[in-house]
Amino acid sequence: MELKESIDRMEFELNITKELFHVGFPKPVRMMSSAILNGGGQWANHFINCRVDANFNGEKTDFEPPVVTVERIAESNGWSGFCVGMMTAANMDSFRRVRREAQGVWIEVFLTAGVSNARRAGDMADYRYIDEVCAKTGTINMLILTNAFLSDAALVECIMMATEAKAAALQDLKVKSPVSGLLATGTGTDSTAVVCGEGPEVIYCGKHVLFGELLAQAVHRALTDSLLSQ
Repeated sequence: MELKESIDRMEFELNITKELFHVGFPKPVRMMSSAILNGGGQWANHFINCRVDANFNGEKTDFEPPVVTVERIAESNGWSGFCVGMMTAANMDSFRRVRREAQGVWIEVFLTAGVSNARRAGDMADYRYIDEVCAKTGTINMLILTNAFLSDAALVECIMMATEAKAAALQDLKVKSPVSGLLATGTGTDSTAVVCGEGPEVIYCGKHVLFGELLAQAVHRALTDSLLSQ
């Protein structure tokens, strides 16, 4: 399925298959993420979230480094430009897209989700050494798009707000950590990316401002719908 968008100064193309969802931009966009491929602050032409088999999902077995897998997938599709990429063990049937808008600003959340490795922040870690390599395959992966121009602080705050909304949704659904038996706040391998445009400037996006409200509502709805469908 392909959908072409041209909305309020941001153009992008969304493509979804059984193996991935891809968002392409005709010109580089400003992105902040915890992605395994080219995470951090970047100017990117592409975002991909790729599905892998469950045996990648944090098990201590021999595997191709996830960053190599994502790079290979990007190269095989022939996309030109800079690519930011995530991996997930969640089925692409879990994909949800939720939009909120007000006063000339819109926010969209693209999300895939599963809770097979649900955890509560502070649970005992599976990997016990600081320098130990973890198979970082995401289970709740989300891409947040907005036409707003976000300050550097707001980009970081978006990830904070999305994380709190994710935790709230898991609490509402009473998802528990198998490690502690307490309510989960996420999974062990979640990843989030935020893309902003050139529209109205947003300096803050916390819980006291409308932008933060809209973002949290979109994340909560997308994750709730995704998990309830499973």
